[in-house]
Amino acid sequence: MSRITLNTIKIKPNIAELQDVPEDITALKYVILEPIGFPININGENLKVSVDNHDLFNVYARDQWANEVIKEGEYLFDGTLIPDYAFKVINTHPKEGGLITRNTFFKLKTARTHDNKLVKNVKFDEVIGQNEAKKKCKIIMKYLENPEIFGEWAPKNILFYGAPGTGKTLLARALATETDVPLYLIKATELIGDHVGDGSKQIQELYEKASSSKPCIIFIDEIDAIALSRQYQSLRGDVSEIVNALLTELDGIHDNDGIITIAATNNPDMLDNAIRSRFEEEIKFEAPNDEDRLKIMKLYMGKIPLNTKNINLKKYVEKTKGMSGRDIKEKLIKPALHKAILEDKNSIEEKDLDIILNKLKGGKKEPLHLYA
Repeated sequence: MSRITLNTIKIKPNIAELQDVPEDITALKYVILEPIGFPININGENLKVSVDNHDLFNVYARDQWANEVIKEGEYLFDGTLIPDYAFKVINTHPKEGGLITRNTFFKLKTARTHDNKLVKNVKFDEVIGQNEAKKKCKIIMKYLENPEIFGEWAPKNILFYGAPGTGKTLLARALATETDVPLYLIKATELIGDHVGDGSKQIQELYEKASSSKPCIIFIDEIDAIALSRQYQSLRGDVSEIVNALLTELDGIHDNDGIITIAATNNPDMLDNAIRSRFEEEIKFEAPNDEDRLKIMKLYMGKIPLNTKNINLKKYVEKTKGMSGRDIKEKLIKPALHKAILEDKNSIEEKDLDIILNKLKGGKKEPLHLYA
């Protein structure tokens, strides 16, 4: 498969000035395109198009398509670098279409490949409960879907906080999945290197990677590992240069438009104020209530490969009180499944769950998934 990257092309130095937009035609604010290919493919070879430099692609696109009137579902054909190559109009703003001007913003929708960690897709309905957190995250979704309309009012730095296992990382994954944007997920402890400067270099490289695939999300888990307030630690270690590098990115000194930084912590009150003050929004994650725990049990019980129809999960709502969603999955359902598999059973029974819960309440520390 041939591949062409639009980052080193030669373009005309000047874009023709447009006349006044006719009153009956709306000027387009942005256009999202999808590379389709040639109308007739003679040699059977596909050409894959990607964009490394979005600013350059916008100059290139406006240069040849300015003054064209388009709407969703129509096609634009390249006439310069790859003549007759088709781009389908996937989305426009306004929705009804309009005129391409020298101010129209173009975005190319392509299959993304990243060298960040592979992250399993998660749908929003898999994040049980956390209704207030999900409500507040809607503005993030709107921004990731159409960052151009926010301008200087874009959301930037968000802090997720709450008890372990309440869904902070899960919601970040769901945001990336639902908006089809890259997620760069890293634990703060991974930023602490063996030598001075290692951490700050990792921060810089992280944001450089994110900048090449905007819009996107950077999720920094356990941020207190590097941003713990001085009053809570007798030995800070060499983390000041990491914090300074992160502050530079959070302050927007570099061009981070299109990048949402989400950090997570179990206890925001222990964060250094220099870091905490940079987060414009703090979103709290609550422990699941009775209704949420029942939904969580139904969700994960529905995914296991054994029969669970004989289990009355309502009986376990009270028994799982105080457990997080992760606790229910990892400390209750998974050990019960492993126990049943080791015993060559085709189903999980209530007595299996009761055995696990009794051991949990007894405070025993042996691995709960290794039952003989």
